Amino acid sequence: MVEKRGNVAISSSEGQCDGLPLNWLFRVGGHFSESLKILDRYLLTALGVATLMGVALLSLVLVLGNVFKEMLDLLINHNVPLETIFAFVAFVLPFSMTFTIPWGFLTAVLLVFGRLSADNEVIALRANGVSFPRIFMPVLGVALLLVGVCFWINVEVAPKAQFAMMTSLFRIATHDPGSMFQADEVVDQFPDRRVYVGSRDGELMKNLIVFEIDEKGVPSKVVFAKTGTITTDIPHQRLLLKVQDAHFEQRDSRQPDNVDLITQGITMKEGVFPMSLQKLIDSRKRNKPLTSHTLGELNEAVSKPDCPRPLAYRVEISKRFSMSLAALAFALIAVPLGITAHRKETSVGFALSLVIAFCYFFFILVAEALSKNSTMPGALPIIMIWLPNILFTGLGVWLFARLARK
Repeated sequence: MVEKRGNVAISSSEGQCDGLPLNWLFRVGGHFSESLKILDRYLLTALGVATLMGVALLSLVLVLGNVFKEMLDLLINHNVPLETIFAFVAFVLPFSMTFTIPWGFLTAVLLVFGRLSADNEVIALRANGVSFPRIFMPVLGVALLLVGVCFWINVEVAPKAQFAMMTSLFRIATHDPGSMFQADEVVDQFPDRRVYVGSRDGELMKNLIVFEIDEKGVPSKVVFAKTGTITTDIPHQRLLLKVQDAHFEQRDSRQPDNVDLITQGITMKEGVFPMSLQKLIDSRKRNKPLTSHTLGELNEAVSKPDCPRPLAYRVEISKRFSMSLAALAFALIAVPLGITAHRKETSVGFALSLVIAFCYFFFILVAEALSKNSTMPGALPIIMIWLPNILFTGLGVWLFARLARK
């Protein structure tokens, strides 16, 4: 319905939009541009709030639950301080945000435009001469902003945070070194030591077996001890394993696996075995997963002729760029889907976002799995990485054009 008020033509439609005047857009001369500013502010506010809520909810459900499950053993059995647990959670969040930011934005766009369509606000905007590309402009601005944020997180923040999470073992070791040595467990974090503890009586460890590992990863000496304690040597960045009533067996250097060549060593009333924390950190740095490499480190590694897994490195690089563009691909497909769904209910928006996000990230997981196959053609996993962006962008443009012709 178009109503005349003086020299102002006002177009209205049924339905409300949370009390905001989007269903009373007016246009007379310069007033039309002011109405578009109102539209932009509304969409930016609605998308911003919904995206923040979506990211927070997804992070809580998908990340914190798994983190708590992993940390429960540390809290109960390893006497880890709460600040270390909170730091661990803070390190995990950036890595999770590479998934939750585009997914949360997808959910926000579906909910906001589904509500606009259900309240007939889209019809009111179209009746006032506002085109679909103009309606899409605020969404595009938010999408491009999130692309930049996701790219920054993917290439720098998340890899550094994940590596910091891995090295949090150093803080656990210096805070309470005994918490690393639990009964009936093998401590294998140290590159040159393997320690088995049979049982514990408070701080006293009983029935210990200590393997000394050479540079080739082969046990060179085995020490058996009735009791032992662990202390921290902060100035030298190491742990000191003090054993009592111990004896050791020496393996043959040429045939360490031949038990017939094992020689019995001396028996010690007391002995000390240093365990370097610096070697522990260096080992973590050498063997850190690809997800904890920054983009510069990945490019440097893949450029070397002796790169151990060049395909996996190239796939990881492509994944950093491809997933950064997920917010843009989601925006293109979510706007027409949200309008055509024409539903106010949040359950419909969440269901659509779940299906779309699952399809998108499924390609990413398949590509990562293919990159681990040495016989796989190098181009296929990289194509799989970029395929969801190509498909979703193409489908979104087609749906958008189809909707604009109506």
